Amino acid sequence: MQSFGFRRLGDAPRATPFWTQANALLIKNLTYQKRNLRRNISLISFPIILCSLLAAIQTFVDKNLDNPDLNCGCACVDKNGDGKCEKVCGIEYSSPMQAPNCPNPSPPRWAPVLQMPAPNFRAVRTDFFPYTDLPNESCRESASCPVTMLFTGKNRSLGNILAGNMVPSSLFWNSSDAMNAASLNVLGSEKKPTTGGYVDSTFFSSLPLYYILRQCVKSPTVSIPVSLFSLTNAQKVACVQGLQLWRNSSSQVNDEIYRGYINGNPEGKINEILSGFDFLNSDRNNFNVTIWYNSSYKASAGSPNVLLRVPRLVNLVSNGYLKFMLGAGTEMPFQFVKEMPKHETKTQIDFSSNLGALFFTWVILQPFPVILTSLVSEKQQKLRIMMKMHGLGDGPYWMISYAYFLTVYAVYMFCFVMFGSVIGLDFFTMNDYGIQLVFYLLFINVLVSVAFLMAGMFSDVKTAEVSAYIGVFGTGLLGGFLFQFFIEDPSFPHGWLILMELYPGFMLYRGLYEFAFFSVTGKIIGTSGMQWGDLTDSTNGMGEILIIMLFEWIVVLLIAYYIDQVLSSGKHPLFFLQRHDKKTTSNNLVLERQRSKVVVQIDKHDVREEREKVERLLNERHPGHGVICDHLKKVYPGRDGNPEKFAVRGLSLAIDRGECFGMLGPNGAGKTSFISMMIGLTKPTAGTAFVEGLDIRTEMNAVYESMGVCPQHDLLWDNLTGREHLLFYGRLKSLKGSALIQAVEESLKEVNLFKGGVADKQAGMYSGGCLYG
Repeated sequence: MQSFGFRRLGDAPRATPFWTQANALLIKNLTYQKRNLRRNISLISFPIILCSLLAAIQTFVDKNLDNPDLNCGCACVDKNGDGKCEKVCGIEYSSPMQAPNCPNPSPPRWAPVLQMPAPNFRAVRTDFFPYTDLPNESCRESASCPVTMLFTGKNRSLGNILAGNMVPSSLFWNSSDAMNAASLNVLGSEKKPTTGGYVDSTFFSSLPLYYILRQCVKSPTVSIPVSLFSLTNAQKVACVQGLQLWRNSSSQVNDEIYRGYINGNPEGKINEILSGFDFLNSDRNNFNVTIWYNSSYKASAGSPNVLLRVPRLVNLVSNGYLKFMLGAGTEMPFQFVKEMPKHETKTQIDFSSNLGALFFTWVILQPFPVILTSLVSEKQQKLRIMMKMHGLGDGPYWMISYAYFLTVYAVYMFCFVMFGSVIGLDFFTMNDYGIQLVFYLLFINVLVSVAFLMAGMFSDVKTAEVSAYIGVFGTGLLGGFLFQFFIEDPSFPHGWLILMELYPGFMLYRGLYEFAFFSVTGKIIGTSGMQWGDLTDSTNGMGEILIIMLFEWIVVLLIAYYIDQVLSSGKHPLFFLQRHDKKTTSNNLVLERQRSKVVVQIDKHDVREEREKVERLLNERHPGHGVICDHLKKVYPGRDGNPEKFAVRGLSLAIDRGECFGMLGPNGAGKTSFISMMIGLTKPTAGTAFVEGLDIRTEMNAVYESMGVCPQHDLLWDNLTGREHLLFYGRLKSLKGSALIQAVEESLKEVNLFKGGVADKQAGMYSGGCLYG
């Protein structure tokens, strides 16, 4: 059984000041937080455990990588000729595995090389590759297939000239200076590209190098003697024909290259083209070209970058145009490639940075389900409405609840960052703490705003909790195995990337990815991580993310507040455009009747009289009744194939001021549904009711100022005691000091909860007699 009552607005107590309401809710929230100490410790322990695990793994890996076989090689050398040896380290004392870590003040020069298809993968004529100008497939048996370059453009005659200028007709060789001579030819190799140019493994390989000619008739096989400290080799260089074929459009070139990949044809075979060139609108006044190259060796997520050997292609086509313009004797030689000088490095793997974007996404999102379920729980258990009934306005509720959850989240993040820094994770220590502060502060504001927004979309705590955790873990996985590829792909449209970053999870992942990238890079090259000056770097997405977060925080917060006002407070969708009067009293109200399609069969005389009475009152300008219901209707939608359930069928009712009205009826008659609509727990399907002239559909907040409710079920926080409930509601009524204590104790005595410490037990431990007695 439940009951409610109203007092005239003129008799209602003066509204509690804003800051008094805010203070009452803040004290209640802090008390509630203290009761949830165990959950808070569990929440904070998650990032601590994860950081500790990463630190332990990092220590183990560092210990195993600190191995002489993985660092620069050393030897005992008699430098002064006095028979005493000294430990000297350098490339000359290192194995191929050790050499990349040695200091290299003067890196060697290497002839530029093209990335070339292996002989058994070079383009030939097949059923799925029916181009008649390609060689027969039989050339693969003798490893004599040419390498194919495709050309197109608007001017075919010019294209043929430029293509002919790109590939030489004879070998230029000087055995006394083989490396320099090699650079004057067009070299290519099928060996996979290396990650750096300090030691080009192409020149220390069992696979041959090739020089490309128009025809390989009686072309010799030569060798390049290579000596680099302890590494020596005579690299063989053989001839391969460069087949130059014209295509009518760039789409044909693109289609032919695509079909040559293993996934581009139905037979799953490789038929690889060396490169493609589109001369576009080039002429004597303009030189524009598009180059296709093999990017299949490009680094994937988590793997190091490789040298794709593109510069030589650019040099070839540039020389072809120079010869066309200035004569065959004109050339822009590409003499060598070499790395920058470097200091000594050590083999190292930074787990916290390499895995940080994925794992830390999960860590940082962990409080989100907690915040969301707390907000939904207050709505599901009708605690939010109960607080409104006791005088808590929307302004204090939003301010304190938002600040409360933001503070909890900020404490969580502070513990996370500080603990990660204390144990020495480079992800935290190398990046500027000011940038981290701004990033994390903006993000938790965005996420708290999103929690308030999503709370309006859920009515069940379990559904909200499961959905939130699926979102948390799904975000990490999608970020690590999908979104990161888009970040690293320069061809992916930037606009689409920004659109994806509007999703808070990807926004977080992008920021963490940038922190991880700068910490790893800084560790490798011996500099700091991300600094404020790095935000201007066009390749650094952090500045973009900070701007997106700032705007998204403001927009989402405003939308969340708007939805809450419309859905929870029952305001008109355009309430922000309506004029607000200071105070509305029952003396100047005009009741506006809602047009309803409800058809009610009236058989009884007293029901007909009540309806006529309501009709008459609605037409009066100053009705003298406290409650008027007009065709109030509540229909619950059908579920599992069942039809709709009519709980209240067009109820019309008028109750005088001061009248004590009781509603009787069997189970299912609609008593609870009627009262739930009158006190704002549910919204009418049709019709409306007026309390002192205030419409329950749009003015429920004003109705609460004159309402008192005894609910059918207990609307209590399980973790708060009976005394704490009364203290909270007493503060909402502007009681304080001794008056508040006295009122609370008197109320406890009236319901026999004062003695025996019952008042200081948590409400979740109360028996049914304590709750309803």
